[in-house]
Amino acid sequence: MSETTTSPAGTDPELTPKQRRILGYLRTRAGRQTYFKSRLIAEDLGLSVKEVGTNIARLREADTAVTIEQWGFSSGTTWKVTL
Repeated sequence: MSETTTSPAGTDPELTPKQRRILGYLRTRAGRQTYFKSRLIAEDLGLSVKEVGTNIARLREADTAVTIEQWGFSSGTTWKVTL
């Protein structure tokens, strides 16, 4: 499983509005380390599960000051998020 560790600033001017919404969601709901299911993020943000998965893949590569790991697949993808 790959990780992305980034600068404390956590800003990437190349993020799309959807990616910024997802990142904001993860930051406001994550403790030091939290697990999220794609389908629950999608429900809360009014996006499709596919949109969440595609955009989280981009966030994993971006300069966001958040570490995101793909953690599990049973009954949907789970993401391990560490601030």
